[in-house]
Amino acid sequence: MGLDEDSLDYHRTAPPGKIEISTTKPTNTQRDLSLAYSPGVAAPCREIDRDREQSFTYTARGNLVAVVSDGSAVLGLGNIGPEASKPVMEGKGVLFKRFADIDVFDVELDAESTDGFVDNVRAMEPTFGGINLEDIAAPECFEIERRLREEMDIPVFHDDQHGTAIISGAGLLNAAEIAGKDLADLDVTFAGAGAAATATAQFFTSLGVPTANITMCDVDGILTTERAEAGDIDPYSREFAQDVPAGDLSDAMEGADVFVGLSVGGIVDQEMVRSMASDPIIFAMANPDPEIAYEDAKAARDDTVIMATGRSDYPNQVNNVLGFPFIFRGALDVRATEINEEMKRAAAEALADLARQDVPDAVVKAYGDQPLQFGPEYILPKPLDPRVLFEVAPAVAEAAIESGVARETLETDAYVEKLEARLGKSREMMRIVLNKARSDPKRLVLPEGSNEKMIRAAHQLADQGIAEPILVGDRDRIRATVDSLGFDAVPEVVDPEEIDLTPYADRLHALRKRKGVTRQEATDLVGNGDYLASVMVEMGEADAMLTGLTHHYPEALRPPLQVIGTDDDTDYAAGVYMLTFKNRVVFCADTTVNQDPDADVLAEVTRLTADLARRFNVEPRAALLSYSDFGSVQNTGTAKPRTAADRLRTDPTVDFPVDGEMQADTAVVEDILTDSYAFSELDDPANVLVFPNLEAGNIAYKLLQRLGGAEAIGPMLVGMDKPVHVLQRGDEVKDIVNLAGVAVVDAQQE
Repeated sequence: MGLDEDSLDYHRTAPPGKIEISTTKPTNTQRDLSLAYSPGVAAPCREIDRDREQSFTYTARGNLVAVVSDGSAVLGLGNIGPEASKPVMEGKGVLFKRFADIDVFDVELDAESTDGFVDNVRAMEPTFGGINLEDIAAPECFEIERRLREEMDIPVFHDDQHGTAIISGAGLLNAAEIAGKDLADLDVTFAGAGAAATATAQFFTSLGVPTANITMCDVDGILTTERAEAGDIDPYSREFAQDVPAGDLSDAMEGADVFVGLSVGGIVDQEMVRSMASDPIIFAMANPDPEIAYEDAKAARDDTVIMATGRSDYPNQVNNVLGFPFIFRGALDVRATEINEEMKRAAAEALADLARQDVPDAVVKAYGDQPLQFGPEYILPKPLDPRVLFEVAPAVAEAAIESGVARETLETDAYVEKLEARLGKSREMMRIVLNKARSDPKRLVLPEGSNEKMIRAAHQLADQGIAEPILVGDRDRIRATVDSLGFDAVPEVVDPEEIDLTPYADRLHALRKRKGVTRQEATDLVGNGDYLASVMVEMGEADAMLTGLTHHYPEALRPPLQVIGTDDDTDYAAGVYMLTFKNRVVFCADTTVNQDPDADVLAEVTRLTADLARRFNVEPRAALLSYSDFGSVQNTGTAKPRTAADRLRTDPTVDFPVDGEMQADTAVVEDILTDSYAFSELDDPANVLVFPNLEAGNIAYKLLQRLGGAEAIGPMLVGMDKPVHVLQRGDEVKDIVNLAGVAVVDAQQE
């Protein structure tokens, strides 16, 4: 089956299309319906009637954007009309929702004139928080956007013009830095003089490229003042007409620092590339075929060619999805009246800055594990990088506030937390812990310090003020990796080959001499990073430890258990996963350590997990799970959780509700608890789930993660005398950073 047939099947499968409307409030009872509609709906109607601005408070308007088109200039398809453009506009709505959690109504207009188009869109203002104009032919698109911006009090944005301008502008900022050229000195040649080209040229001048340095070409050649005086140039691109001799694109490209193509494929050859200035910047953005093929442009010269296209199968894709979702997100969240030049510049600068940062492992994997590091092959972030939301939206919102077009203000850190919550409960929960960690960073030793992931994590931990990382490993190897990654600073390094290991061997021998460890064996063991790090924590030279990235879990856990051991008041350690769903968080224990716990172990694990939940600002409600409910089955297996629950309920030091034994659905479904088991100590569903054995816990959390759509954070080790956490083999950098944050908060409590 070919791509076309695949796409047709994708779109026609029931329900047809790509979007639907869903409710955001309960509609299960008669009372719910009376609140949603008659008679309850009259109350918000009266409030809005008294103050029209309250429509942003009582309706979805503040998060609703109209994607509006007449289908007169659909990319790659031309003037196909409003009905045929609807799949494209639905697709635009999917991107708004996927990347920035913005709701969209796509509106396809059969308007016969510019006046008719403007009148129809302006009349819809009470419905929407913003208007995204799409695929409208030039020159009408210029007039339509200008008039709507003047006549409407909500943001109006023609993405075909400004989206390409903003993303290519971000690329230009980074390309110029790599090439060692100032924007004010760049000579820029444009192929194309339509809406996107004109808007991009205007935006480049906003960034600092002088108008006099821009040469623009259309199908008839260079835009000259002579052609302008003869009326041979579109009035919207006339500002870029230069007092130069007539010529074609090859003349315009000679000696140019930058080529920007927004025209048609195949119009640039290698000789034209060779005629450009040293280390040229080539943005060939015609789709699907660029003005010159990537391979041809790179092969044309021996110096550095910084190349961008509109295609995803080559480096440096200029993709508008990097812009419009996040620009509207920032604009909507401060109730901006427009999207102005300051906001567009802020978006471009935020994107440029993000491309200079270390790229998360998940993003690298999403793009086939290709190297992604700031340089000629990576001047723009990737669309699937979740950090774009947290960088661009706040920058746009701040620019709106500073430029005076915002009707609401915000505090940036709190706003970033709100944005993270839009992407999932796990980000919201981890933000709580990471903020606590930043309040008092602790010394965190990383025994696998020569590993690239550990080095990248250490860089983030130090850069974000989460921890003071100590890398244990070969100093020269670590420095070489730091240099290859382009990091400015080298974290603190402890190289076992450089330091005197005697004090650590002495301490290890003192701790383990009655466990069969000789003095010579102690000397040998502290040459191992895990044992050395464990002794450093035990001796107070570090506050916490994180290991396990390259070892099996039991192997990584053994050294800290032998050296540091469990807390004075605790006999057992346990592994806990925090699972986050859309509107719920649960802590699952034990999932990694105790194979067949008895009632004493289960009770202790419950207490430890409840303490962990509180570090995430979650008040624990614990359920000890089994396959029976409250004595319905009597055997040795069901007796363990029942006994543990009884002990906890009668313990005066336990200050959280706990009950069991109970089945999993009883523990998490409110109706079952309240209807069938009203006597239970739990008046709300449990958020601490304690499993009867390791097998059950491990199976359950993995099923919830894979089939239930939960995001898993952990395993978090509880019960140790000092903060130690063991990663899963192959964890990503973000997992290391998250668990490091938990370790720092543990150390703060110590």
